[in-house]
Amino acid sequence: MKGPPAVPLHDVVQDGSQERFRAMTLFVESPDTVRAARDMTRSALEDWGLNDLVDDARLVVSELVGNVVHHAVPDQHLAVPGAHRRIDVTLRKWPDWLLIGVADEDSSPPTFPVGDMFSPHLVDGLPEALLPDCGRGLMLVQRLADALWWCPGDGGGKTVICRFDLAVRSAGLHR
Repeated sequence: MKGPPAVPLHDVVQDGSQERFRAMTLFVESPDTVRAARDMTRSALEDWGLNDLVDDARLVVSELVGNVVHHAVPDQHLAVPGAHRRIDVTLRKWPDWLLIGVADEDSSPPTFPVGDMFSPHLVDGLPEALLPDCGRGLMLVQRLADALWWCPGDGGGKTVICRFDLAVRSAGLHR
């Protein structure tokens, strides 16, 4: 029996309509956790022909993974004495979107920035008063990505997800 004709690899890679997925499990205790996440992001986006997004996506991944490293505390039922704290990073590309997800074992909601913190007219020349005490990194992610949200995990923990709208960006319409 003869199977379907083989598709040359370069045709699949160059076809922007193909869905792509890449995932990596990291551990907070590893000294190169954030670098490994950035490197995977660069590699995946270059493989998928999304070179224009590499810098923004690497910065977003750095911030989201860094938040887990510095702030996440595993839920009591997920915490195992002596065990490593887990971080799952996923990249999904559809024809019109790139989704980046970072999952951790802490069910606490992230601190998302809400609007402008203070009016520049009220701070009397103190620009540092415009920055909130927490959520600054997610404010950066919010500015780089086209959407940002989170969802609780079924068994605990959470995933923070951001979306890049590829069609909008390729048309030069991103904010």
